[in-house]
Amino acid sequence: MNRTDLHKIKHRDAKTQSFHKFSAPLCLCVQFTYKINTLLLAVGLLFSAFSCKTNNSKQVNAEEKIATVPTFNPDSAYLYIEKQADFGPRVPNTPEHVACGEYLANKLAEHGATVANQYADLTAFDGTVLKARNIIGSYNPESKKRVLLFAHWDSRPWADYDPNEKNHHKPILGVNDGASGVGVLLEIARHINKQAPAVGVDIIFFDAEDYGAPSFYKGVKKDEFWCLGSQYWAKNPHVEGYKASFGILLDMVGGKGAMFRKESVSERYASHINQKVWNKAKELGYNQFFLNERGGYVTDDHVPVNEIAKIPSIDIIPCPNDPEIRFFEHWHTVNDTMENIDKYTLKAVGQTVMEVIYNEK
Repeated sequence: MNRTDLHKIKHRDAKTQSFHKFSAPLCLCVQFTYKINTLLLAVGLLFSAFSCKTNNSKQVNAEEKIATVPTFNPDSAYLYIEKQADFGPRVPNTPEHVACGEYLANKLAEHGATVANQYADLTAFDGTVLKARNIIGSYNPESKKRVLLFAHWDSRPWADYDPNEKNHHKPILGVNDGASGVGVLLEIARHINKQAPAVGVDIIFFDAEDYGAPSFYKGVKKDEFWCLGSQYWAKNPHVEGYKASFGILLDMVGGKGAMFRKESVSERYASHINQKVWNKAKELGYNQFFLNERGGYVTDDHVPVNEIAKIPSIDIIPCPNDPEIRFFEHWHTVNDTMENIDKYTLKAVGQTVMEVIYNEK
C-alpha cells in the first residue's frame, strides 16, 4: 500500500472508519496467522525430512552391524571338485599331483589370496621320501584376528578298503576324501575375494595326509605317519609365531546323506567352536547333517594343529560313533568318484562355515 491510499483511508466517514478499525486488525491477524501457519508447516516439513533422514541413517547403521553373508554356491564347489578329479589320483611323487598343486595355488591367487607354498621332503611309513607341498592362501594378512580353514588335497595311493581285493593296490580318485573339502574352500575363497569378512582368513591345503600304512601292510602301523603335511606346518608355520582364534578342518564333506557328529579330538580341544558351528547349522536348518551327538576320535589334520600349533580346531567329518563303521560307503575304495558327491551336502557345510566366519568380529 502506498502513501496516497493510506491518506484516503484516514478521511473516510466514521462508519467506514469503524469498519476499517475492525477489519484492518482482523486482516493483519489473518495474514499474520497465515504466515505463522505457513512457517510452521515449512518447519514441520523440514523437521520431518530431517527426522526421516536420521531414522534412515540409523536403520542403515543398524543394518551395517549385521553381517551380510554371501550365498554359497554348491554348483561352483562341485566344479572345483570335478576339476581336481580330472587330474586323476593326486598321489605325492606323481605328475598328476604336481599338476593339481599348480592348479590349486593358481586358483587361490586368482581369488585374491596372498599365496605361500611350503615344499618339504617328508618320510612315509615305509621310508619313501614324499615331495610334499602345503599350499597357503591368506586374506587380510595384516589382521591380528584370524581364522584358519583347512583340508587335505592329496589322495590315497591304495584302495585298501575296496570290496574287491584286486583293487587294493590301486590309487583312489579321492573325490570325497580330499577333493570335497578343497572344493568347498575354493568356493569360500571366491566369495572372500569379492566380499571380505571382518577377520583375516587363512586357507591351507595340506599335503601327504593320506599316506598312512595300508591295511595290508605287515609292519607296525603308527598314527604319526598320517597327516605328514599338517605336522610339518604345525612345526614350521608359514608365518613365524602364527596364531589364529580357531581352525576348521573340512574332510569328506560331499557325500550323500552325510552325518557330521562332534568328533572327539575336536571336543577335547575346541568344544566351544564345535558348539558355535553346530548352533549355526541348526539355525540354518541343516541339523539333519550336523547331529548334536558325539563321534569317535579321528586321526586327522586337526590333531597336529591342536597339539603342536596350539590352535583350537575342529574337524567337520562324517564321524561315526562306532569304530567298526566306515566314514562313508566308498571310503578308500575305487568308487570314491564324482557320482557320489551331493550338492546339498556341499551347500550345508559351505554355508554353515561361511556364516561362522562372516559373523566373527
